Amino acid sequence: MADHDSPVSIHGGGTLAKQIVTAEEGGHWPVPEGTILASGVRRIAALTVDIVIVTTILMVATGGQIIDAWNLTFWGSSDFHYSLAMAVIILAAHWLYWRLTGLRYSRSLGQRMFGIAVLAEDGSEMTSKMWDQRALRKLIFLIPIINILQGIRELMRISQRHTHQSNIDLYVGSIVAHADSLPPANRKHIK
Repeated sequence: MADHDSPVSIHGGGTLAKQIVTAEEGGHWPVPEGTILASGVRRIAALTVDIVIVTTILMVATGGQIIDAWNLTFWGSSDFHYSLAMAVIILAAHWLYWRLTGLRYSRSLGQRMFGIAVLAEDGSEMTSKMWDQRALRKLIFLIPIINILQGIRELMRISQRHTHQSNIDLYVGSIVAHADSLPPANRKHIK
């Protein structure tokens, strides 16, 4: 058997187990030991809090007229432009909220309440462009019925991936983790 080649060959050194883990990481930041990635349930709870915060502010600021964005009677009438205007206000307000809280705190207020933070895949602070893209893609969760379908799809993706990344995370290049479990060097920008 000494002159027979082995059917299993390992290229690049290391054990087979290390190579499998490296292949699964797919180039992602090697999550430091002790880091806890955020679950889908915690992330949905934080998203819900964010939507309640922004919608409540809009309700107060518009004297309750923001509700016209969901009024199907208005959408079907010649006054549909009121509903359209309110829908645009809702989308713009949420986009600004997610972008600005992300830039300021490296997470939204809902995520802060639940102790989670958003990082770039390499463990560094996210850039302004990344926050723009993330905020824009989260707007789909504001569209009735589509938000439920998209939420189920994202929850499935989070639970299927070892990095707990949603499709938005993959597109933007972000990872969501428990802020307190991150190494000090990776949480210095998180407020």
